[in-house]
Amino acid sequence: MAFKLRQLQYFIAVADTGSISGAAQLLSISQSTVTESVKELEADLGFELVERHGRGVSLTHKGQMFLRHAHRILETVADARRSLAEDGGPSAAGELHVGVTSLVAGYVFSDLLARYRRANPGVTVSAVEDNRDYLQHLLINGELDVAVMVVPDRAADAALQIELLGEEPYQVWLPLGHPLARQAEVTLAEAAREAHIVLTVDEIEETTRAFWTEHGFRPRTAFRTRSVEAVRSLVATGAGITILPALVYRPWSLEGDRIEARPASEPLPTVKVGIAWRKGARLARIAQDFVDIGRSRRLERIRPDLSGKPKGSF
Repeated sequence: MAFKLRQLQYFIAVADTGSISGAAQLLSISQSTVTESVKELEADLGFELVERHGRGVSLTHKGQMFLRHAHRILETVADARRSLAEDGGPSAAGELHVGVTSLVAGYVFSDLLARYRRANPGVTVSAVEDNRDYLQHLLINGELDVAVMVVPDRAADAALQIELLGEEPYQVWLPLGHPLARQAEVTLAEAAREAHIVLTVDEIEETTRAFWTEHGFRPRTAFRTRSVEAVRSLVATGAGITILPALVYRPWSLEGDRIEARPASEPLPTVKVGIAWRKGARLARIAQDFVDIGRSRRLERIRPDLSGKPKGSF
């Protein structure tokens, strides 16, 4: 078996995005390179990994099984690098400059940072929180090594390389005992009749406004805030409902047990989170290790599903 680590990374990108074109855009390479890489990997393994159809690709049963192994292989390689670096003395020291957008600062980033610090105690990490456009500016100027951010649906800046960490759907948040919580799903028409608490960070407000407009609704805004915790408290106390990514749904948090989340009947957008760095820049080992930790944790992150039970995601 002669497959390469790069082939595993390309296969994982295809699985994450659900299409060859999506993986190519994510990896900033050609679609033909991704297609050839997956075909070569299938030939090495002796079985098909993906089924191709008009809307993209889906994993075969063996593809789903191999995906778990692919993540473990990359994680083992990352662990080996970290282990050897720990024996390398001065090579494991330095300063890492990281940017983070507001929505992921207290969720994905906090977990990544904790794991990185445990693996690299000799590295000093400095982090800055700001909007995505400004972080992209800092990355391109070389003032940041990497940034953890919400990835836009539109094409990312061509000067950046992005490693996708995961994707989460939007959900309808309701106060405990709300009549709509008795339903398995909530229609947008039903949700539009309620007062809404609006989160204004990381294009959340723009995204929600866009899908309301698309479906012909204009719900009343009761409160606008940049704080997820403020949204949580206001929904929990019955001031309104909201529609937010599952990424920030935390039933075990303060007042989180007084909120119920339901999927919408209509399809809603998703939020993608990734690690970005300047394309063409050779990442220092300490920065590469940050990317590797994010990649290895991609499928192991825990979030609740709508029943409050843990499931694998971010």
